[in-house]
This record gives sequence, structure tokens and C-alpha cells, in this order.
Amino acid sequence: MTGSPATLLRRAVSPARHEGSPRTVLFAMCTGYFLVLLDVTIVNVALPRIGSDLGTDIGGLQWVVDGYALALAALMLTSGTAGDLYGHRRVVLAGLVVFGAGSLACGLAPGVPVLVTARVVQGVGAALLLPGTLAIISRAFPDDAARARAIGVWAGTGSLALPAGPLLGGALTETLGWRAIFLLNVPIVLVALVRSAAIVRESREEQARRLDVPGLLLGSLLLLATTYAFIEGGRAGPGAPQVLVAAALAVLAVPALAVVELRRGDEAMLPVPLLRRPAFDAANVVAGIMNMGTLGTLFVLMLFLQSVQDRSALLAGAAVIPLFAPLAVIAPFGGRITSRIGSRLPAAAGLLVATAGLALLAPAAPHSTYLVLLPAFLLWGTGMGFLTPAVVAAAIAAVPAERSGLASAMNNTARQTGGAIGIAVAGAVAGQPGDETRFVRGFHAVALGAAGLYAAAAVLALLVLPGALLPGGER
Repeated sequence: MTGSPATLLRRAVSPARHEGSPRTVLFAMCTGYFLVLLDVTIVNVALPRIGSDLGTDIGGLQWVVDGYALALAALMLTSGTAGDLYGHRRVVLAGLVVFGAGSLACGLAPGVPVLVTARVVQGVGAALLLPGTLAIISRAFPDDAARARAIGVWAGTGSLALPAGPLLGGALTETLGWRAIFLLNVPIVLVALVRSAAIVRESREEQARRLDVPGLLLGSLLLLATTYAFIEGGRAGPGAPQVLVAAALAVLAVPALAVVELRRGDEAMLPVPLLRRPAFDAANVVAGIMNMGTLGTLFVLMLFLQSVQDRSALLAGAAVIPLFAPLAVIAPFGGRITSRIGSRLPAAAGLLVATAGLALLAPAAPHSTYLVLLPAFLLWGTGMGFLTPAVVAAAIAAVPAERSGLASAMNNTARQTGGAIGIAVAGAVAGQPGDETRFVRGFHAVALGAAGLYAAAAVLALLVLPGALLPGGER
């Protein structure tokens, strides 16, 4: 990786010098996915230090996390279509550039408003990057079974960011400060940018849809208003004027979005024909519930470990490794199982195991030993390891191959939307960590609520998600 910045830029935007093998392409795309997930878990472990250094309350911390998640959720569908229209390679490379610029701005942010804005920029880059990685992988592996295994590797590689994030984030926060967790992304982005530009062949759809700008604006309004209502509701109370206005905007945005999308037909951001596929709908609902429960509970868990149990950032990061390590180890194995027996049983089993883990968090108290938390983390992470590749594979398999970019975008949109709402709700329920009694009670409520949602999602998975392929090619 030598040469001037201008030379590197020309290499990045020029056509690939050669097409890499499917495994090489898989590795390059997994690097981009790794970056997106690494930033999620690294930020969570640094939240108490960010709050202390920048002088913000739990509402500000929610926006630091949700600024990223909202941009990611709002733009995911549009970026999937943009990849189909302009080429997935081009959009992925643009995403890497924007993500890197946002990371640099986060590391230099002087206050919370700038940090939240930079997090939004990061989210825009992640939205451009994420659906394209899965679409490129899907095209590199046309065989259904091979694709399912590749998706398992993709999920597992991304999951490596989850145990790496808390430990690395804790170490960086304790030694170099929280800004280092964002600046770390910059050199990784440069390597991923040059490597992807060299080996990924451009692909686009001949009959790609036009961008749905009205749908994008109304969908973004719906997400922003809903999240704002929950976050400000926890801070100012559910009857505050700004909360009522945000809730009203969210309610009005729903029918407006439905009318716009129905009128646009196949060019809608949310195409009605795809939404008429029960397996596709169920995969996206389960994906949304998965992130709603996981990211919402993780948000309050990291505050509990540091602000209530007085662990350092490094020790808190190390404490949750048993939660994320099973996810990283099991996800590739889960992908292989899904390729053989379908998504139904792996998804349902993963949800039920995770339900048990989340329920075991309810006895956790300020002075509980780590042995109280460890079984909960292990079960929760094991369940997620089986669940993640199953719901992704179910969404991709439920649509025609030419809609793979859109399908991956919709599935990831469901996940990020669920995560953003989960963080907003969890923070509102738990309240400020300084009020220890209320916060611990809220933490328990969040964990048990997530367990209940997971149990309901397991029933949905058993009823609707596809099972194994039959000899005739039907499920």
C-alpha cells in the first residue's frame, strides 16, 4: 500500500485489476462487516467515560449510540438499491471512505453535538457498506448450500468484532482514552479500501429500480420521531410537549409511508410483493427482535457493570467476552447447520437458549459476583450464534437472486431499526445509573422484557421460517 493519497484514490475508484476467488472476495467483504460491528461494541464499553468526559447524561449517551444506528437503519434500503443501480463495488468503496471520515471526526469531537453528528456520518458509511458486502458474497457463491455456508462465515467473522470490541475498547479507553476507539478505524479502512478495490468485480442490475426518495424521507422521519419519543420520554416524561409531538409525527408517518410505497409499486423502498412473502416477513421480524433485545440489554448492561458494580472499562469489556465469544465460534457452525436443515430449527433453538440467558440476568444485583452473570452470558451468546446466520439466510433465500441486495438491506434495516428502538426503550426504562435502585430495577425489566420478546419470536420462527430443502427443491 504505497504511493501518494491521490494514487491510492485512483486505485480505489478504478476497476478491479482482477477478480478474486470467492474465498478472497469473502474475506474482503467480511473485513467491512467486521468494521461495522466492531464500532458497536467498542462504543458501548466506553459510554461511561464518554459521559464523564463530555458531561452528558444517559439521554446523550443514547444519542451517541443511536445516531449511528438510526443513520444505518434509515439508509440501508436505499443503499441496497443504490448498489443494484450503480454497482455494489462502487457503493461499498464509498461506504468505506465515509465510514473512515466519520471515525476520524468522532475521534476529534470536542463535545456531544459534534460526536453525535460524526456518529451519524459513520452510520451513513456503514449503511453504504453493509448491504453491499452481503450482496457481493451472495453473487460470489451462487450455489444455495455454499452461499449459506459463506453467510455463516460472514456472520462469524462479523461476530469476532463482538468479543474483540469490548476487550479492545476497554484497553484503549483505559490507556489512550475513548477517542482511540474511533481513530483505530482509520488505518483499517485504508487497508480494506485498497484491497477491496483490487479484487472485487463490479456488479449491477440491468433492470435496477430508481431510488425511492419520498420513501427514504418518510422512513427516516418515522425512525427519528419514534426514537426521539422514547429517549426524550425517559428524560422529560411521556407527557412532555416534545415527546407528544414526536409521537404524533411517528403515527402520521406510518400511513403516509404506506401510501407512497403502494403508489411506487416495484420501485418502492419497501416493495409490496416482497412483503407478501411470509418467510421473508418473519425473518425480518425475528431479526428486528433479535437486535432490539440484544442491543437494548447490552446498553444498560455496560452501564450496570461500570457505573453500578464499579468495574473499569477494561474489566467490563473482559467480563462480557463469554457473551460474545460463543457467537463468534458458533455462527459458522450454525451456518452449516442452516444449509442442511433450513432456518426454522436453528433460529427457534437459538432464540430459546438466548431467552434462558437473558432471564438469568434478573437476579443480578450491585454486589453480585461474576458467577451470577457468567451462565447468563454463555447461554445468551450461544443462542445468538445459532440465530444470526439462520435469520440472514432465511431472508436471502426467500427472494429471487436478483433481489439479494435489497433483501440483505431489508434484513439489516430490520436489525438496526430494532437495535435503535431497543436502546431508546432500555435507556428510558432504566433511567440514570446514579439512581442505583431504580436503575437496577430497570435493568432487570429490560432483560426480562427482551427474554419475553425472544420467546415470542421463537414461536414465530417455528411456524413460518423454512425448514430443510426437499428433493424436489421445495421447502
